[in-house]
Amino acid sequence: MTRRSLLLSPLSAATIHDIAAAQQNRTPLRYLTPAAASELEALTTQIIPSDTTPGAKEAGCIHFIDRALETFDRDKRQLYTEGLAAAQAKRAELFPQSTSLAALAPAQTIALLKAVESTDFFQLLRAHTIMGFLASPDWGGNQLLTGWAHVGLEHRMSFQPPFGFYDKEAR
Repeated sequence: MTRRSLLLSPLSAATIHDIAAAQQNRTPLRYLTPAAASELEALTTQIIPSDTTPGAKEAGCIHFIDRALETFDRDKRQLYTEGLAAAQAKRAELFPQSTSLAALAPAQTIALLKAVESTDFFQLLRAHTIMGFLASPDWGGNQLLTGWAHVGLEHRMSFQPPFGFYDKEAR
């Protein structure tokens, strides 16, 4: 395999998953503790799951949430702290044998999310997860442009306007 064929061939979904996971591990958290990040990431992974395409985990949504709580949404820190504690309490109520949110099976995590979906915490977590999936990578999420690729957005230096029937005379 030549460098040219490697660069020109499309990356498989598995390769993108591996690269994104490696990139996530290099990005230090600024506000969240590793334990809180692990618990929150377990929830975000079910909000935008990975299947044939990368999801919230591969896009690094937890890093976007961390950056948001450090900067523009620092006033939401208490909501996250209280919401995560409430989610832990609900987990203990629903699944007494479990030890953490991160240790729950996917079906259990979904059941937990359904139990807390009417809370302000869940609404904010869902919004931050979606924002982290689609926002500029400069904000910590959307690593490797995962979210943009998912919705078909091509990252280019410039775009040409879509000329069509409405502007034939302008040409």
